[in-house]
Amino acid sequence: MRLEAEREGWPRSNFEHGFLFLSLFKSPTPQPSWRVAAAAETGGEWRRNSPSRTAAAAASMQAEDDKAFRGAGAKPGLEIWCIEDRRLVFVRKSSHGKFFSGSSYIVLNTVQSRSGLLQHDVHYWVGKDSKEVDAAMVSDKALELDAALGSRTVQYREDQGRETEKFLSYFRPCIIPVEGVFSSGGGGSESKSYRVRLFRCRGDHVAYVSEVPFSRSSLNHNDVFILDTQSKIFLFCGSDSSVQERAKSLEVAQYINDDSHGGRCEVATIEGGKFVGDPVAGEFWSLFGGYAPIMRDATSNGKKEIRDSPAKLFWINKGKMCLIETTSLSRGMLNADRCYMLDHESEIFVWMGRNTLVSERKASISTAEGAIYSQGRSTSTNISFLSEGSETVNFKCHFEDWPQVTPNLFEEGREKVAAIFKHQGYDVKELPDDDCRLYLDCTGSLKVWRVDHNNISPIPATFQNKLYSGDCYVVQYTYNANERNGDLFYVWLGRQSTKDDRVGAVSHMCSLGESTKGRYVMARVFEGREPNQFYAIFKTLICLKGGTSAGYKIFISENGIADETYHDDKTALFRVQGSRPDNMQAIEVDLVSSSLNSSHCYILQDGAFLFTWTGKLTSVNDHKLLSKVLDFFDPMKQPILVREGSEPDAFWNAVGGKADYQREKDIKGPAEDPHLFTCVFIEGICLSFAIYAYNDGKEIFNFTQDDLTTEDVFILDCCNEIFVWVGKHADLQSKQQYLALGKKFLEADILHEGLSSEAAVYIIPEGNEPTFFTRFFDWDSSKGNVSFPYLDVDLLLMHGNSFERKLAMLNGLSPTVKTPQASVSSRRYSSEYAPPHPQESLRFVGSQMRSGSPVSSLSSSSEPVKPRHFTPIAGQLSTRTDTDDSSEASPVKGGEHNILDNLEILTMEDEERTEIDLGLKIYPYEFLKVPSDVMAADIDVTRREAYLSSGEFQRLFRMTKKAFYLLPKWRQDKLKMDLKLF
Repeated sequence: MRLEAEREGWPRSNFEHGFLFLSLFKSPTPQPSWRVAAAAETGGEWRRNSPSRTAAAAASMQAEDDKAFRGAGAKPGLEIWCIEDRRLVFVRKSSHGKFFSGSSYIVLNTVQSRSGLLQHDVHYWVGKDSKEVDAAMVSDKALELDAALGSRTVQYREDQGRETEKFLSYFRPCIIPVEGVFSSGGGGSESKSYRVRLFRCRGDHVAYVSEVPFSRSSLNHNDVFILDTQSKIFLFCGSDSSVQERAKSLEVAQYINDDSHGGRCEVATIEGGKFVGDPVAGEFWSLFGGYAPIMRDATSNGKKEIRDSPAKLFWINKGKMCLIETTSLSRGMLNADRCYMLDHESEIFVWMGRNTLVSERKASISTAEGAIYSQGRSTSTNISFLSEGSETVNFKCHFEDWPQVTPNLFEEGREKVAAIFKHQGYDVKELPDDDCRLYLDCTGSLKVWRVDHNNISPIPATFQNKLYSGDCYVVQYTYNANERNGDLFYVWLGRQSTKDDRVGAVSHMCSLGESTKGRYVMARVFEGREPNQFYAIFKTLICLKGGTSAGYKIFISENGIADETYHDDKTALFRVQGSRPDNMQAIEVDLVSSSLNSSHCYILQDGAFLFTWTGKLTSVNDHKLLSKVLDFFDPMKQPILVREGSEPDAFWNAVGGKADYQREKDIKGPAEDPHLFTCVFIEGICLSFAIYAYNDGKEIFNFTQDDLTTEDVFILDCCNEIFVWVGKHADLQSKQQYLALGKKFLEADILHEGLSSEAAVYIIPEGNEPTFFTRFFDWDSSKGNVSFPYLDVDLLLMHGNSFERKLAMLNGLSPTVKTPQASVSSRRYSSEYAPPHPQESLRFVGSQMRSGSPVSSLSSSSEPVKPRHFTPIAGQLSTRTDTDDSSEASPVKGGEHNILDNLEILTMEDEERTEIDLGLKIYPYEFLKVPSDVMAADIDVTRREAYLSSGEFQRLFRMTKKAFYLLPKWRQDKLKMDLKLF
C-alpha cells in the first residue's frame, strides 16, 4: 500500500500520519447530472482526472473571459453576469435583483475596507430551472473570475431558495425569482398573464421568500405568508411567527405592491388566530374555499438543536476524496500544491492551494460537488470555495493553530519610508488616522467621582483630570446633541484597582445614569484601553501610579507590595501622547529605561531636575504636545531638553541605568471594518456566540439602521471597542447584564481578531445613539421621533414593536403602546401572546385632528381636503379617494406612495425643510432629471431629489420630504428611478 501511495504522489510523511487510502480502490465518485450533461454538451465524456474541455476550447473561453471580466472589481459595488446561449453577458444595473429561475448568474460584490483595500466576494446563483450545462459553466466562470482578481476572492454557490444571508443582503428587501429565462435584449422572457401567487416569508433580518402552492395546506403557524391577488395583497401572520418576521414580511408585501402593481394595490394584514367577525379575513379565506383550522406541527418546539461535531478534512486527489484521519486540525496540514474539502455538517469548504492550476481547481470543485451529490446531503448545505490567503473566519475556526493576520506589508513599508524621510529632515505628511477624528461635541461639562467600594465622592474640577491606577472612577460628560442634552457615563477601571472597587464603580455608574431620566449612554473602559473620545472630553489627562482608595491600601498591605502612589517629590517617568493640543495625555510608566520608545516623547521628574526626552521617530506635532503638557508640571523648573542618543549620565542614573528599549516605529495595523451581530436569547439566556451567532448566520451583512429592530440586542464589533445596542423591547433590562454580554462577546472573539477582554464596551439604548455610534450607519435621526406639523400629529415611531411601527408608517397611523411583554415580544409567541387585533392597536388620526391643527387654517384658504376612505379592519392599507382625479396623477409609476395615505397631501411652504436639504439651492425638476437638456452642475448626483422645492417635491412624489426619507432605501431608489432622478 505504501508503494501504491507513493506512485500516486502522496508524501511518505503524510502516509505515516494515518491518511486513509480506501477511496483509491473504489469506483469513481458519482457526478451530479448537470455535470455529466455539461460534459456531454461540450463534446466529450466526463473525465474525473481532468477538465472536460479541450485545450482549444479552454483557450477560446479564456479570450472571452478577458473581455467579459474586463475591469471587474475595480470599484466598490455589485456587478452581475448571466449565462445566455453558453456565453457570459453583463447584466445592466437597472436589472439587478431580478433573477430568472431558468438562468444562472455570477454576482461580484466589491467593498472597500477602512484600510483602503478592495475586497471581493463571488456568488454564482443557479436557478431551479436552469440548464445543466449553464449550471456547470457558471461554476467554472466564477473560478475564472477569481483568477482574474488575483485568486483572493471567496466564492459561494447559491441555489435558488437556499441562498446565504450575505447574498440576500445585497438585494433589499428580498429577491423573488421570475419564471422564465434571462434575455439581454429584452430583460428576460416571462409570462405576461397575471396569476394569483402565495409566498412564504421567513427570516428576521433578511427575507427568505419562496413561492408555495396556492393551497390551504401550505399555510402554517410558524411563518408569514403573502397572498398576491390582482386587486389586493394579504399578509397572513402565523400566530407563532416572530415580530421581526412580520415586520420584514411587510416590507416584502410593499415591494410586491410597488414592483407588480405600481403601488396601487391594497394591502391587508390578517392575524392567524383572529378570524371571527373579520370581513378581510373572511375575504382571505374565501379565496381558499372557506375557513378551516390550520394543523399545528407537534414536532416543532421552536428551539433549534445545537450540534458541534468535529469537522472532517479530505484531500482531493485525482477525482478521489481521501479522508485525513486526525484528532485535531492544524494549518500545517494544508499543502499549497493541493486542494482539500472541509466537511462540517451543513457547511462545506473547498480550499485550493496557491500553487494549484485553474484546471485543477475546477476538477476539485466538481469532485467535491459530486461527493455531496452522491451522499444525498441536505438541500440546506452551504458550499464555499476558498483560495489560499482568502480564508474566512468560519473556515479558520476549525483549525487549532491558524496564525494571526499579519499587517499589510505595503502599509507597513510606507510608514517606515515616511519615518526615514522625516528623520532626515524632510516634511512628510502622515496619512490621516481615522481613530483621531472626533465624533462628539467636546465643549460640554465634565464631572468625575472617585469610588471607594460602596462610597462615591466627587473630585474638584481642578483635579478631575488626574486619575490613579489603583482607583476606579465614574465620569459623567454632558454635551449637546441635536438641540438637546445627552449624557455619556464612563466607568474607568484602573489597572491596579481591586475587584470590590470595580464592582462598586459599575453599580454607581448605572445608578447615576438611571437617575438622570434623560438621554444617556454608558461605557466601561480599562486603563490603557481608553477610546479616543474618552481622552477628548478630558482635554488633558494625567494617569498616575498608585491609588488613594481604602481597598487599594489594604490590598498592597496584605500582599506586601510597595506603595507607588505618585506625589510631587517622587521620581517619575511620563510618556506623552495624543493627537492634538485638546487631546493629550501624560501616562506614568515604570521607572526603567526599557519603558522608552523612539516613537514617543517623555518627561522625567527627578527631584530638582526635569528632563524632556524626544525619540528619533517623533514628529513636530509630538514636540508641540510635549511643551503643552509641561504646563501641568512644576512651572518653576526649567526643563532640560534631551534628544535620543545624547542623554547625560544624570538621565540614565534616574531611570536605573541604560538598557535596551524599542527603537522601531510603532506600526498600526489597518482599521478593522465593523461587524454587526444580533444576540439570540432562549428563556433569557444568550446562546454561545461562537456556536450560534456566527455559524448560524446571525451576523448582519451589509447592515443598515433599519436592521436595528426594537425587540433585539445587537453588538457592533469595531475591534478596539464594541457597542451593545439595546432595543426598547429587548428581553434584558439590567445594564449590568448588557455589560456582561459585552464581556462574553469579547471572550468569544468569534472573528478571531485578537480582541482584548479589556476593550471598551458601550451600552447604547435605542433612541440615545451618539454620533460616534451612528457614524457606522447611514443614519437618519428622524426615524426615532418624527413630527408632522401640518397634521399636528406626532408619529412616535419609538412606540410599538417593529411590525406595528412599519404598519403605522405605511398606514399613516400612530401606534398605541400595546406591546406584548418584553420577555416574549422578540421571540415567537404562542396564541396566548398573540398581539391585539389591528383595529384595537391602531387608531385613525386623519378625521380626529385637533381644532388647533394647521390643517384647518390651510384648508380655509385652499381647496377642501378630500378625505380618503379608510376602514381600520385587519390592518387594511387602503388608498382609495372619493373622486379619482386622473388629471393630477403623480408621475410616479403607480400613483400614490404617501406615508400618510389616508390624508390628502397639502402644499407646504419651502421653510418646511429637512436636515438633508437644509442650505441647498432649489432647482426645477427639468434641471435635475436624467437626462436633461439643462443640467444643474453644482449638485450631489446621489440625492437629486433634495434640490427640489417642497411644493414640487410633493407634486412629483405625492408625499413630503420628511415622509420620503422615512421610507426604506430600496423604496426611495425605486421612486427616484421612476422619476428619472436616480
